[in-house]
Amino acid sequence: MTSPTINIGMTRRNALALGATIAAGLAIIPSTFAQGGKRKVVVWSEGTANVDPKSKVVYPNDVNTAIAEGLQPLEAKGWQIVKASLNDPDQGISDELLNSTDVLIWWGHKKHDDVKDSLVDKIDARVRDGKMGFIGTHSCHFAKPFKKLMGTACSWREYKDDGTTAEIIVKEPNHPICKGVKNFNLKIERYGEPFAVPAPESVPLDGLYTKPDGKTEPARMGLCWTVGKGKVFYFTPGHETYNDYYKPEVRTIFINAVQWAAPK
Repeated sequence: MTSPTINIGMTRRNALALGATIAAGLAIIPSTFAQGGKRKVVVWSEGTANVDPKSKVVYPNDVNTAIAEGLQPLEAKGWQIVKASLNDPDQGISDELLNSTDVLIWWGHKKHDDVKDSLVDKIDARVRDGKMGFIGTHSCHFAKPFKKLMGTACSWREYKDDGTTAEIIVKEPNHPICKGVKNFNLKIERYGEPFAVPAPESVPLDGLYTKPDGKTEPARMGLCWTVGKGKVFYFTPGHETYNDYYKPEVRTIFINAVQWAAPK
């Protein structure tokens, strides 16, 4: 009779220990799953580049598709890449999508005013809370979310699409956005300094325009800020009639920028 009693006692102790272990394990699971889940980058566009005659030749599936295709190497690092458009329900960004987004890339041109202020406020708040990074490119400088984050006019001195070329210069080679990037050239719509934005915390990419008459002019090409607790990056190139978003160097910059801007 003694042996069964001892075994029963041992079983109870083991059961209690096992129960405590399971309980502790269950408490850990949600955190582990959250850390192991995929990160998400949303590439948003207003849906005009694939409609306008001159630009749809270059971007038949819109600018957001070209940028998203360039981000595909991030999938191997656990990233989910989502395309969104102003023409989609909820202007492309529902509350559910926004609240699960780590980085938002924004390209806009003609329809800045069509974006609802309520959506802009939510984007601004998520960035400032440190829950999402924001990347704006080219004519996004007049986009409502970017202007709200900057708090300034965000205008350039001039805008000239006259055959100007630019050398994109790696000014800060040790900056994460410049990893694997060397100086390169492209045709560009010239945005002339000054750029009415707050002083950036860093300018990893500088530039030098060469105008059709051979004269040169400097301009910043990649600027970084911390807004509240969130990170913001602006990339000057990206005119809708030029193939910038297909260029390997530009795609590397965007891959790097996504990882830099993502909340840590």
